[in-house]
Amino acid sequence: MPYSHHSHSGQFCKHAKGTLEEVVTESIRQKFEVYGLTEHVPRYRPEDLYPEETGVSLAELSSQYDRFLDEAQRLKAKYASQITLLVGLETEYITGSDLDNLESLLERVGSRVEYIVGSVHHVNTIPIDFDLATFQKALGSLDTGSGVHNQQEAFLSMYFDAQYELLRRFHPEIVGHFDLCRLYNPGLMFADHPAAWVKAERNIKFAIEYGALFELNAAAFRKGWDSAYPGRDVVELILKHGGRFALSDDSHGPHAVGLNYHRLPGYLKEVGITELWYLQSSAVANAGGRNVQAVKAQDNWQEHNFWRR
Repeated sequence: MPYSHHSHSGQFCKHAKGTLEEVVTESIRQKFEVYGLTEHVPRYRPEDLYPEETGVSLAELSSQYDRFLDEAQRLKAKYASQITLLVGLETEYITGSDLDNLESLLERVGSRVEYIVGSVHHVNTIPIDFDLATFQKALGSLDTGSGVHNQQEAFLSMYFDAQYELLRRFHPEIVGHFDLCRLYNPGLMFADHPAAWVKAERNIKFAIEYGALFELNAAAFRKGWDSAYPGRDVVELILKHGGRFALSDDSHGPHAVGLNYHRLPGYLKEVGITELWYLQSSAVANAGGRNVQAVKAQDNWQEHNFWRR
């Protein structure tokens, strides 16, 4: 303790700020002990580029991730005496080709990717975390003709089916922002949508079975939530099945390193999380074939000086 497993920088992500080295030096300044560098993988269709990527070619996106790996590995070595940096990636799943290309990327880069943050940011090929209008477009694309409730249930079910396929194929060590599908409706209760709730529980049980950690992502606070991702109902279900949690700031630049971490202890106490875990390099391969394993943080983690700032 303390640690984070999920971050971005403006150097390699157009909607973030700052350089990767600035992110690293800020995490050192704040006395993080373990910090994960996890840039988005490339996207492979022109229609999947974001407005800020206008003029960026698909080839440039691909080479950008390779440059990220080069820089992340350089920083990992440079600052090894001050912090443990883990180098990984955050997934995209828009169409099936994204998963096929991810498989090829992992084969190509080998052990330079130490772990995966398994995230879904699209439903029916439409982004769900870009802005409210695009989120509503994704929801509207699933108009079943049988009412708003059924439309919402179809939306949530499609999200959780995509998440399950990602978990099944790649066994990501960190399950990223599990309930991003309710970003713009944080009061939504999955239990009110039984078909989707069953799929969420299926995903939770599968991830626990192969050893994943569920990310407690502080970015939800800056998005207007009164909790981290995942929300209270999902945390309760994860705990019911014996799941384990890890912390992430999901920073998008040095300004957001550790942002809202001061709110995490209160949330963890409220929802009954008493144990935290983090990733550590290991000589033994995990279920995904990568050489990191989950390690339990000290029992009195909240007494670490980091939380007394």
